[in-house]
Amino acid sequence: MSKRMKAGIAAGILAVICIGVFVYISQTVKGATKDNKIVRGVIFEGKSLAGMTKEEAKKQITPLNTRAMEEAVAHWNSIAKPLHSLGKLEDLVVQLAGIAGTPNVKIEKRALVAMCADNGVVEEGVTQSGQEVTAIVAENFLKAETTACIMAKNCRADVYPVDVGMAADTKVRTDLKVAHGTKNMAKMPAMTREEAVKAIEAGIFMAEELKGRGYQILATGEMGIGNTTTSSAVASVLMEEPVETMTGRGAGLTSEGLARKIQVIKDAIALHKPDREDAIDVLAKVGGFDIAGMAGVFLGGAALKIPVIMDGFISCVAALAAVSICPEASGYILASHVSKEPAARLILEYLQKEAVIHGDMCLGEGTGAIALLPLLDLGISVYHSMSTFEEIHVEQYEELK
Repeated sequence: MSKRMKAGIAAGILAVICIGVFVYISQTVKGATKDNKIVRGVIFEGKSLAGMTKEEAKKQITPLNTRAMEEAVAHWNSIAKPLHSLGKLEDLVVQLAGIAGTPNVKIEKRALVAMCADNGVVEEGVTQSGQEVTAIVAENFLKAETTACIMAKNCRADVYPVDVGMAADTKVRTDLKVAHGTKNMAKMPAMTREEAVKAIEAGIFMAEELKGRGYQILATGEMGIGNTTTSSAVASVLMEEPVETMTGRGAGLTSEGLARKIQVIKDAIALHKPDREDAIDVLAKVGGFDIAGMAGVFLGGAALKIPVIMDGFISCVAALAAVSICPEASGYILASHVSKEPAARLILEYLQKEAVIHGDMCLGEGTGAIALLPLLDLGISVYHSMSTFEEIHVEQYEELK
């Protein structure tokens, strides 16, 4: 082969590579909004993933696979140990089988999605910290210097912070950013309905992206000063519970600060009159971009048959919103812990979820969701590895009647 031919071939290969890089970059940047649909795409392993709309995701959410769950139960009952003796660990493995559609349960590749956003209601003095803290902690996710990151490393989970609506632009990815923080809900709706849908679809997109990268389970987390205020407001409306019942001290408010927080929420609800039958209306009027984004992760996970773990209070409120939008999404959501925030237990009961961990945790970031992973690993290891009654030639236990 002549030098000229070799040079021509090399030039052709280089051109193909350059075109491929251009296409990849053009399809991963934030696209325009068309007919209220977030137009985005990502190329992974030769496959194109276009961001689903909320309605498209809802159509793909189906009940759990009962056959796979029955097979998982039968396998648990065949294992050489007392029946149901691992309690909720067995239930969680059965749920995972129903989600995956197979009794061969695997969660080897796992990720934490941390939705980061700011809330305009901090202007009302409902927090101890300012919005600058959101940006600092969000960037610490990238440095693996948050509590959730340290825990995730020990649990073999990757962490993906997302700027879905921070007031400042940081090094955290901004391609899914809806706006630079919400409005002050004490004076005007926190966001428009279109913005609420965009934030939900940002979460759906994250579920799609991570599914495309081979992740088998997602944990939800958040960072956003003022988000216990918005969470209390959303939960109070959706559950028709008194604001006082659903509101706690957040990151350490004084009694005076708590009273102010409760009054601000009451006034915002009275001002905007969110429709509890329309979760998107509630999110738009008194919610936050982080809550809407996590709701999207729950909906996206359900549509794509990926289990998604709730964290504490704020994440539970996002799950509440997701289930209000699409009740069948509930089966794809795993409860992790009972947050110390007073309303957390009420939300879990409302969603008919039982959390395994009762540790008085209230840090957020996804710490509780991550803490569930080792327990899931333990349950799955017994499920896959322990001998059956047949293998050790012992008569199988029977259900007591």
